[in-house]
Amino acid sequence: MKRTPHIGIMRLLGIAAIALVTGAAHAALPAPNPQQAALAAQKKAAADAQAQKDKETLLATMDAISDRWRARAAKEGWPTHAPVPVAAPAAAVSAPTTAATTAPVVAVRSEKAGTAAPSEDIKKRQTQAVPKGTPPTVNAK
Repeated sequence: MKRTPHIGIMRLLGIAAIALVTGAAHAALPAPNPQQAALAAQKKAAADAQAQKDKETLLATMDAISDRWRARAAKEGWPTHAPVPVAAPAAAVSAPTTAATTAPVVAVRSEKAGTAAPSEDIKKRQTQAVPKGTPPTVNAK
């Protein structure tokens, strides 16, 4: 008597074969050739130059808006303060922030967490129930 394999086993073997073939096909990408590497470096340099140009344009626009506002404030009689001098504006925009340049962390005080004293306006006791139809009363302090 001839036994035929179970259909579930056949499906499982088929799925495993497909997984092996597709896994091997996507295992690794080939290394770029020198022409592709040069093209990628050229694109990166162009993107960096455009980003630097955008930063300089942004800073120039911010300075123009600030100057225009200060001129109008002088005409309108609005109080102004001297602008804060910045040594290197482009570096300030492009430099990443680090732990040394950020403000120190202040502990959060919370009534709920028990790290702060209760507020002055909290209820001292639970509100008492009153019979239906009783006129409201005003608390006099």
